[in-house]
Amino acid sequence: MIKIKKVLTNNYISKTKIPDADYVINPYIGCPHKCIYCYAEFMKTFTNHTEPWGDFLDVKICSQPLNVKKLIGKRVVIGTVTDAYNKYEEKYRITRKILESLLYINSEISILTKSNLVTRDIDLFKKMTNVKITFSMNTLDDNFRKDMEPFAASINERIEALKILIKNGIKTSIFLSPMFPGITDFKAIIRTLKKYSQSFWFENLNLYPPCKNKILKYIDIKYPQLKDLYYDIYIAKNMSYWEWLEREIVRYCQEHAIKHSIFFYHSKIKKKSISKKHTQKSMQLGFY
Repeated sequence: MIKIKKVLTNNYISKTKIPDADYVINPYIGCPHKCIYCYAEFMKTFTNHTEPWGDFLDVKICSQPLNVKKLIGKRVVIGTVTDAYNKYEEKYRITRKILESLLYINSEISILTKSNLVTRDIDLFKKMTNVKITFSMNTLDDNFRKDMEPFAASINERIEALKILIKNGIKTSIFLSPMFPGITDFKAIIRTLKKYSQSFWFENLNLYPPCKNKILKYIDIKYPQLKDLYYDIYIAKNMSYWEWLEREIVRYCQEHAIKHSIFFYHSKIKKKSISKKHTQKSMQLGFY
């Protein structure tokens, strides 16, 4: 059972270095989706929670009004280390209160979510000058989704939410994150969702220490045919698969006039020709 408590904060707004953003807002600490690949578990280092990630949620109560002046003309992302529309938002309405403070200001607001609860606030989105809802999605297979994101909205629920948002004139995009090597079919996702999304973002799967063993064990059991590929990437540190995938994404999106952004970790990807061994393995697995 998830442990919930209210915590006081002086400010919801934080400066950020993430791409395409100036500030981030996270209305909660923790996330009940319990995605097994979640990178945000590092937050426990700062919050001193002893519970496993996904088993606690701190509801942030701000002691002062939101300082929206510094956000004017800036790019703001809501929900970078939590889902601002997790199921407890329906009760606590922290995200909605924040959005009410952001009405009419000249800022670029982007909301990241895996929840269909986001459609609740369409009335507010319609009053905002520049808002975009971005759904995280890395598969069309709801069985895989259940394994990876056991308490997030289903794939169909997310697609229905996209349709509702588009019908109401709200800008949307799809964040293919994290992309699982050999599993995430980005072309199928684009074909299925391009009617409901103005753009597509792409981010590779990075296995941080808290989740690395869990993911590799899962691959061994459920996708044994990909075991060598995952070993090559995450144990041998061969980044050439991501180099190849980036080229494929760019080629496909250009051919089909798809607006796209790629957020692969270039600092970790060595720009070199793909090794003969890796090329042969990828051909066997159907990547070339």
